Amino acid sequence: MAEVSSLVSPLFLVSSVKDPEIPAMSIWDLGIVRSVETEDNLVSVTITPTYSGCPAMDTIRADIAAALAEHGYECDIKTVYSPPWTTDMISPLGRRHLAEIGIAPPGHREQVLCPRCAAGDPRLVSEFGSTACKALMVCSSCGEPFDLFKELR
Repeated sequence: MAEVSSLVSPLFLVSSVKDPEIPAMSIWDLGIVRSVETEDNLVSVTITPTYSGCPAMDTIRADIAAALAEHGYECDIKTVYSPPWTTDMISPLGRRHLAEIGIAPPGHREQVLCPRCAAGDPRLVSEFGSTACKALMVCSSCGEPFDLFKELR
């Protein structure tokens, strides 16, 4: 086993793990991480999926374990479903990152702005975009398609 690095905190390592479906976003900013607790070199991480059938959860667990193992930590990863994840758990930084990468952050449909030109009143093309948690929209002004991260409360 690798020696535990005291220079890199487990919280930093876990918060740096990227979402496999939105690689520009960390699982921390998406609000998937519920807690990170450390006792000696054992790190207990609790996560919640954005959707109960989220296909990315196995990859997220493996990425958390790999990030911690690389610095000598052992881990115990628990998945909890209650209380359920909501889009309110996305951090303000996470919402800004979504817009920066061309995905409209969650919000009421009548308040959705195009992430490219900031025009309102986009048209819904499909309830399902590139993943189940996103809808496909088209801007009424610039005509560009974009994903909307669906609001879930």
